[in-house]
Amino acid sequence: MPTTRVNTATTTAPVPIDFHVNVEHPVMHACRVVRKALGQQRTVLIYSSDAHKLSRLDAALWTFSALDFLPHVYADSGLSARTPVWLSLTTELPAARDLLVLLEDELVPDFDRWFGRFVRVIEIVSTEEQDRARARNRFKAYRARGFEPSAHDLAPS
Repeated sequence: MPTTRVNTATTTAPVPIDFHVNVEHPVMHACRVVRKALGQQRTVLIYSSDAHKLSRLDAALWTFSALDFLPHVYADSGLSARTPVWLSLTTELPAARDLLVLLEDELVPDFDRWFGRFVRVIEIVSTEEQDRARARNRFKAYRARGFEPSAHDLAPS
């Protein structure tokens, strides 16, 4: 099982936050991010306060690729200790993960303290203008709290 690498340098260097913007299919993109993280032996937490989003992602992770197995459970599952990918509707978690993938419309409560439990944070932002506007607000809030978020435009060329 992958080893969790906790961000221990949060007092001097905040966790990197990467915004993946102009993503045409956020759920499929999240699956690709998970596949890449698992290939690098990383543990992952996917957070959203929207149960419907997590349910869609749960189904997509099972069917994403005929060649890849993306083991995942909800964080409160009895199998979570042995599973590298967790889905969660809450920030109250028993253990840290390497990567936090956010499928969230608003700022996560206490993000400045919570993000320190991860090595990297990825925000997935769709092509919808309303989603992009909310992401810009989160980007500004992170920057105001001392983070240095970066944006990666994934719009097709």
